[in-house]
Order: sequence, then C-alpha cells, then structure tokens
Amino acid sequence: MSQALDAATAARFARAALGHVTKAYPNKLDHVLNGPEDALGPRALHPVFFGSFDWHSCVHGWWTLFTLRRLYPDMAEAVAIADLADELFTPANVAAEVAYLVRPNARGFERPYGWGWLLMLQTELRRHPDPRGRAWAESLRPLAEAFADRFKAFLPISTYPVRTGTHYNTAFSLRLALDYAESAADAELADLCHAAALRWYSGDRDCQAWEPSQDEFLSPTLMVSELMRRVMQDQDFGSWFDLYLPRLEQREPATLFAPATVSDRSDGKIAHLDGLNLSRAWCWRGVASSLALDDPRRPVALEAAEVHLNAALPHVTGDYMGEHWLASFALLALLAEPD
Repeated sequence: MSQALDAATAARFARAALGHVTKAYPNKLDHVLNGPEDALGPRALHPVFFGSFDWHSCVHGWWTLFTLRRLYPDMAEAVAIADLADELFTPANVAAEVAYLVRPNARGFERPYGWGWLLMLQTELRRHPDPRGRAWAESLRPLAEAFADRFKAFLPISTYPVRTGTHYNTAFSLRLALDYAESAADAELADLCHAAALRWYSGDRDCQAWEPSQDEFLSPTLMVSELMRRVMQDQDFGSWFDLYLPRLEQREPATLFAPATVSDRSDGKIAHLDGLNLSRAWCWRGVASSLALDDPRRPVALEAAEVHLNAALPHVTGDYMGEHWLASFALLALLAEPD
C-alpha cells in the first residue's frame, strides 16, 4: 500500500520540528567574519532562523511546521506552532535577517539551497487562509523578495549547473524557486528559472547515475527529472525523459532503485543518506505523475518510491543529526502522491 501522510505522522513531525527550530546549539554557521565585532552567536545573527543546527534547516523546519498546521489545523501542536510564529516572525526580526544579507562578504550566503527553501517557505505561507498566516507571510515578504532578487542576479551569470547531491545542487533550488515564482506571480524569476533549466539540462541524455556519494541527500539524477517535469510541457517532458532514462522499464541504472545504506545515523554526513532515500521517493513519485496510467514505467517508478520511503521513514526522528531536517524531505515525498 502506498505510504501517505496521516495525523499521527504529522504530529510526530511537528513535535520534532518544534523541538529544534528554537534549539540554538549545536550550530553550524554559514558566517564570514569581517572583523572581531562579527563574532556573534546564532540568535544575534539570525533572530528568526537561529535553531535547527544551521540556518537552512531552520528555514525548512518552519516550512514543515507551517505545512502541517495548514493540513492539520486541529492537531494539538497547531497552537504551539502559531504562538511561536507570532513571537519570531515579526517585521523587526525579519528586517534583521534582511540586513544580514547586505553585510560585506554575504553574497554567497546559503546559495542556492537556503535561497530555494526560503522561497518555498514563503510559498507555503501564501497558502494559509487565516489572518495569522497572512500576517506571517507579510512579515517574511521582504526576505523572500531579497532572495528572489539574488536568484535574478545569479542565474544569468551561472554558466554551469551544479550536479552534486548536496546543498549546492542547482536543480533542487530551481525546483523550489519555481513554486515561489508562480505563487507570487514573479514572471521575471519564473522566466529565468525556465531558461536556466533548459540551458543546463535539456541536452542531457542516457544518464549514467553516478550515485550515491557518501554524503548526498539529493539524487543528482532524479532531481534533474523532477525539475524538468516542472519546467517542460507534458509532451516535451515525455520526449526528453524517454532519452534521459531510456531503460527505466528495465530498472536501469540499477543504483536508482536500491535505497542507500546508512551505516551510522549519529554521523551528520552519513545521515544525509536517509535524506537521499526520501528525496528519491519524492522524485520517483513526480516521475510517476508524469506518466500515463497505462505506461509500464509508472508502476516501476511507484514501486521505487515506496521502497525508498520504507527504508527512510522509520529514521526521520530519533537522532538529532537527522531529526533536525529529515521531516521536511519526508513531507515532500509523502505529499507527492501521484494522481
């Protein structure tokens, strides 16, 4: 049976995220010191996103919380999510996050992974129908627009994609940025994302899938297919995808169908591989949604998604090295149930 999000799982994910979005230490800062006065702690530097081990994990921890609150407004954790958001998502706190971006040597801060997730967070807040959700979205808007502007400046000078399965992966960040561009009616950003995706990936053929690497949490191969599925019209994507993974029906390349082995979940880098399994499940479900109901590749893709989900879902919580971020990727996969 296909895995799906349910109330018990949503509550487990919400409790985990509430436990880490305000947990300031341990903390891995992406911070360039321009002088001794810049030797500050996480909350002084980032009054909204100071928890969850690192800035980007805190951002998508909040995306997890807001998504779960929207989907399960009556869950016991919904009140705590809203009260904490009222405390942190204030215009003054967001202004401090924006000010951080204009510091000297902050041009590459969280590029592109954190950029994409911040825009994804704003996309989620724009979906909230209640006044509190609209207030949080309005407070966050200047930061979202600042990161949208960073994408607009960066994409035209990005000659090459980054295909590694870690934070620098360009397909993943474009995939998230596209959702924002469409929800915010930002035609300029949408056009730049489309152009970059086609420039970087439209010529890809017969992908060899050199993965996994030891600390990847994104599939370099499948992330490209998920982006191109969003960028291309159905017919164009189908033609491209036939050439990109031409032996999918034979379950080749075989590595894409075998969940990664996680040997030590207390090691933060090795724990990334649980995320790889979850992000593969998300992408496989996306692939399945693009295929006709009678396409023989569709059940192959759905089976691969379930195998990867089953391998990773039991480990989303339990050890902080995974718990501070894995629920977001589990949620992406669980909410990607094909029609």
